[in-house]
Amino acid sequence: MDVHSPNPVSNVEAAGSPPPVAIVACMLAGMCTFLNVYNTQPLLPYLQQIFHASEIAVSLTVSATILAMALTAPFIGLLAESIGRKKVIVPSLYALTVPTLLAATSRSLHQLVFWRFMQGVFAPGVIVVIMAYINEEFPRRHVGRAMSAYISGTVLGGFLGRYVSGVVAHNFAWQEAFLATGLVNLAGAILVQRSLPLAKNFSRAASVGHSISEGWQHLRNPRLLVVFGMGSSALFCLVGTFTYANFYLAAAPYRLNSKQLGSIFFVYLLGLIVTPLSGRCLDRYGLRLTSVIAVCFTSAGLLLTLLHSLPVIVAGLALASSGVFIYQAVGTVQTGIVADRARSSAAGLYVTFYYIGGGLGAIVTGWTWVAGGWPACVFLLMGVAGLAMVLAFVSSSKAAVSFQPSAVS
Repeated sequence: MDVHSPNPVSNVEAAGSPPPVAIVACMLAGMCTFLNVYNTQPLLPYLQQIFHASEIAVSLTVSATILAMALTAPFIGLLAESIGRKKVIVPSLYALTVPTLLAATSRSLHQLVFWRFMQGVFAPGVIVVIMAYINEEFPRRHVGRAMSAYISGTVLGGFLGRYVSGVVAHNFAWQEAFLATGLVNLAGAILVQRSLPLAKNFSRAASVGHSISEGWQHLRNPRLLVVFGMGSSALFCLVGTFTYANFYLAAAPYRLNSKQLGSIFFVYLLGLIVTPLSGRCLDRYGLRLTSVIAVCFTSAGLLLTLLHSLPVIVAGLALASSGVFIYQAVGTVQTGIVADRARSSAAGLYVTFYYIGGGLGAIVTGWTWVAGGWPACVFLLMGVAGLAMVLAFVSSSKAAVSFQPSAVS
């Protein structure tokens, strides 16, 4: 799975039941957004050859999008608190189509990185807002179904974006990969506009200043900052792993092409199974033991990628991604618990720190790749996974629990 914002707003019991197409619209919104976020990952070795660039330079087509999402998420959250949820979600999907299609016109790597950055500017319009929309507009008994549909859409979109890009680029050219993604995104935006019900339970924020004040209170809560670090570490591992595993598998002795690299991302579909199981694991074993399980999965999977057998490497990537999926669920749930007020604001901040971690995962792992190759990357990512576990323990410690945000003037 590629995004897990906390469940930020307590839902209200809406009258009646939402039409089935509303739940499908939530899934499509998540799918279309994540078609775009990581779709250059399987193309990185190909782009390196086309533009005669370094691994770090072409990895900017991943990190630029992620860092743009981190920068714009808080402002998108404030906008949605002022004008409404659907009024942000639908225009964001349409706007996201524009840089996706324009990326196909790029004549240089710098132009491609610019359009990738612009994709990241518009993506938070769905990621930050739709969970608040679901909590506000769906009856309590349907929230779980709608939220699961959205998260399943993010997983499916993350997989399809990578797989379709790899297949299309292999059979045609990398430009056609962006054209295909953009057209699917446009069709999805039209369907979401027609199918997503108008907001009826939205309450406009008292003022922008009030929303900013709530965000500042969250940033003064050390326990919540630790939780943000958990999410940041999780995406660092995920992005670092699946960005530089492409270079590892494109080199000798594997020499996988773009289509084959795109197929590696079938392991992402495990998120459809692992995410629901993560919730059960948290309920049964608690945050700390679940964090240990997640880090063990991630570390064991990363170590398996050091064995010189392609099936074993793929199995290792599947295990590592499953561990990160579990840990993402830990961070999501813990954010909802720790942020006892202004959860929409907390959600926006969580997304910001989450994607800062992802951007750093692409950049810092790149430096490590240059210094020591894939083995060095593995040990770096294992260290970050271990840090994530430590942060989980700190966030649930008695000393951390004693902090009361309401006491802060």
